[in-house]
Amino acid sequence: MLSTGLVAIDSTIVATAVPSIVRDVGGFSSFPWLFSAYLLAQAVSVPVYAKLSDVVGRKPIILIGIGLFLLGSILCGIAWSMPALIAFRVLQGLGAGAVQPMAITIAGDIYTLTERAKVQGYLASVWAISSVVGPTLGGVFSTLGIWRGIFLVNIPLCLLAGWMLLRSFREDVKRQGHTVDYLGSALLTAALTLLILGALEGGQAWAWNSAPSIGVFAGGAVLLAVFVLVERRAAEPVLPPWVVSRRLLATTALVSFGVGAVMLGLTSYVPTFLEGSIATSPILAGLALAALTIGWPISASQSGRFYLRLGFRTTALIGVSITVVGTAVLALTASTPSVLLVAASCFIVGLGLGLVATPTLIAAQSSVEWNERGVVTGTNLFARSIGSSIGVAVFGAVANAIYAGTPGGDTNPGTVVTASGAVFLAVLVGAVLTVIAVVAMPATGRKPAEQAHAGDAADSAVAERS
Repeated sequence: MLSTGLVAIDSTIVATAVPSIVRDVGGFSSFPWLFSAYLLAQAVSVPVYAKLSDVVGRKPIILIGIGLFLLGSILCGIAWSMPALIAFRVLQGLGAGAVQPMAITIAGDIYTLTERAKVQGYLASVWAISSVVGPTLGGVFSTLGIWRGIFLVNIPLCLLAGWMLLRSFREDVKRQGHTVDYLGSALLTAALTLLILGALEGGQAWAWNSAPSIGVFAGGAVLLAVFVLVERRAAEPVLPPWVVSRRLLATTALVSFGVGAVMLGLTSYVPTFLEGSIATSPILAGLALAALTIGWPISASQSGRFYLRLGFRTTALIGVSITVVGTAVLALTASTPSVLLVAASCFIVGLGLGLVATPTLIAAQSSVEWNERGVVTGTNLFARSIGSSIGVAVFGAVANAIYAGTPGGDTNPGTVVTASGAVFLAVLVGAVLTVIAVVAMPATGRKPAEQAHAGDAADSAVAERS
């Protein structure tokens, strides 16, 4: 939970301090890269860390991640210019790419199938707490004129998390000869960097049909094709073909993609909607959005009761149906902005996502052995990151098209309402498409309760060792 807190707080604390950062080091036109560079580094590194964790174990990988995050935080705290700060954010992102998936994978290793939902709820609750603590701390540091504190506050958290892992977490890794797929790792990182870069910056830094946009996407596609060819011949591929060939793993990854798009669509546009339409204060708008990350851990922690009785797919169907209802309410009421109504809608969406994300992730983890669980968990979270990136690009294109065609743009409250309503409608479409992915999940072959007992028996040795 401490390790997860590093990533969770960082995702919410920086945004509130951007004005102070720009006043101090300049670079207003470049500040979006503070987020894009971090997200990009985090997303592309997840598959590599996940594969390495199945080879050398989870503990060294998460400690490396904490170390990189600590170093990046210290350097961000002493950054002298916007380009330097962006570069150091990349280092932070590389650390986050190891910390978040390893925390979830470790939970999958040391807890039984019956216990995992509650534990995942605990991890999700960290995000709920961070959604309140992060903006508050960021606002305080910004008000006091000490924005560097938003990065330096990570130092004691990193040291404490690392010390507790060193002291308390033990794992029994069977040491054997392995071949590291360096070429595959490099190709995958380069291809995903270009593709995610194109998705993040399309319609922002350049037009979608411009030469830079076409070149970035074409280059990414070519490198991805080469990566597929290389992986077919690799002794131990960084992203094994079976990850996408098994129906359960492929469909749960698609579900995670949809979850990422819905989640970041609301995270990116709910505060803008409330602040731009009815002049809501940033803190109140942030608290309305926080209702999403409060609903999520509540349902995630209770999802075990559902999937042990009803099965993974049925539980996810209930959750995605609730998500559709929440996004539909938000889209249909966007023309009449209300903080309470938005908060209620976000809370409903959070309840739904908790019943989707946790059961589908646990279903994927439970279908493989220890030496494959890191790759499976990493692929699932990687799909969520890609969904977030693509979602931001699509929703941004929708909003920007409306802003560009209306006098006053994003300073006109009426235009903000129209653009936000269109974005919320696009989020609703994303939720409906996620329903299709859930329906495509294979049904369980045995009764869920029987699967739980079988999973508990299989996991008991790992749990005892850890």
